[in-house]
Amino acid sequence: MKLFTVQEANAELPRVRLKLEMIRRLYERVSGLKASAKAAAEASEFGGGMRGGSGYVKALYDIGKLTTEIAEQGIQIKDYKRGLIDFPAIRNSRTVLLCWQLGEPDEIRWWHEVDEGFAGRRPL
Repeated sequence: MKLFTVQEANAELPRVRLKLEMIRRLYERVSGLKASAKAAAEASEFGGGMRGGSGYVKALYDIGKLTTEIAEQGIQIKDYKRGLIDFPAIRNSRTVLLCWQLGEPDEIRWWHEVDEGFAGRRPL
């Protein structure tokens, strides 16, 4: 597991923010097409499809690709819609998570214990 300093996490935020914004837009697009995708899947035994099906599949692929890129950096995505991420770090000799979400400044200001999640956020 990669561990980040606050400075390293802050340096990643501008790039990861752009990816999270793209994921959120793609996720909204996919969510809007879920009903059509379900109907198309049910009709597939009869040779059916869905309007915009290739765009739906491409959006799913792009979400997976961006998610993988972020995860390979050692960053944990916690919520696609909110753009909530965690950076594993060491604080007082134990592993914690530096917490950030879309809409916040490009600066880590929060952390929480590994088992506490967003509700346990504390200021740095």
